[in-house]
Amino acid sequence: MDNELDRFKLRNEDISKKVIRGIKEADVDLNIMHVCGTHQDTLVRFGLERMLNRVGINIIQGPGCPVCVTTPREVEEMIALAEEDVVITAFGDMMKVPGEKRSLMHTKQEGGDVRVVYSVDDAVDIAEKTEKAVVFMSVGFETTTPSTAAALVKGVPDNFYILACNRVIPPALDAILQMGELNLDGLIEPGHVSTIIGTHPYEPLSEKYHIPQVVAGFEPLDLLLGVYMIVRQVSEGRAEVENEYDRVVKPEGNLKAQKVVEEVFEPMDVDWRGFPVIPGSGLKPRGRYKDHDAREMFSHVLEGLKGKKFEEREGCLCGEVLRGITDPVDCRLFGEACTPGSPVGPCMVSQEGSCNIAFRYKGR
Repeated sequence: MDNELDRFKLRNEDISKKVIRGIKEADVDLNIMHVCGTHQDTLVRFGLERMLNRVGINIIQGPGCPVCVTTPREVEEMIALAEEDVVITAFGDMMKVPGEKRSLMHTKQEGGDVRVVYSVDDAVDIAEKTEKAVVFMSVGFETTTPSTAAALVKGVPDNFYILACNRVIPPALDAILQMGELNLDGLIEPGHVSTIIGTHPYEPLSEKYHIPQVVAGFEPLDLLLGVYMIVRQVSEGRAEVENEYDRVVKPEGNLKAQKVVEEVFEPMDVDWRGFPVIPGSGLKPRGRYKDHDAREMFSHVLEGLKGKKFEEREGCLCGEVLRGITDPVDCRLFGEACTPGSPVGPCMVSQEGSCNIAFRYKGR
């Protein structure tokens, strides 16, 4: 099928109305969480959120923004390294993410050698052209982690290091369900992440919590069908993992990507912004790749941050937003003290952040 025709069908108003009608006829009242910034963008931009509210479906965004869940400690680690004359490289949307008192952007303005890169390969290129130590802030979920792993497997200069801020989704979902702050009736799983990990890693969640799950794509009809599939599971008393996005996502995922990540990284316990420590939800270099682990190689620089507790900025509800217990527009800072141009919290920084999306589409 032609890509343009495919997209047209996935945004077809008549088909969408039929799906909505099917959800309405089920006569349900459900809370469904998704963990993907692109899903949230589609939901709000196309008005699906309001449409689904009218037929008994409340959609909640969870911690689906990798920039947003990066903690103040990790930002402070990069700032501490910059103060030691280390070249810092990071994606552009990390520049404004606040640490305890300042951001990487502030550090750059104060004279730190902080550079925006578009990929890990850009950071490797910088390391090849300088004798200084270069640290890449490796941020992302399962979707972007393979690129960092592949770079290390391919080979990097001796002066190149990563500060691993990578996280994995299934343990975070387990933590959300275990915390019990929300009464969730279903989960819409992220298409990008699932392209890498497949559908099998979600199965223990349905077994443990008896919760329906659907992997969904990113077009409006993808999401509506994902919701309809959850509604159908609830109506039939099922709790399974179904795959609406089967044109891209396979049950086994991308085995090559999984293999390279497993070679380079091992799981570690790590906290997420707004969450306590989640066991096995982070990644750190293993074996011979530890030689490129910034935390290992610069432990003397980062020693002063150990054991220190970092708080959110005063008034910022980003942690609550990431757990799905607060809506962005209910934050007293939203659209006033906190805007994309002058963010107080990371949920307003990233294009995948709930607050940024709400600011752009829901008004100020």
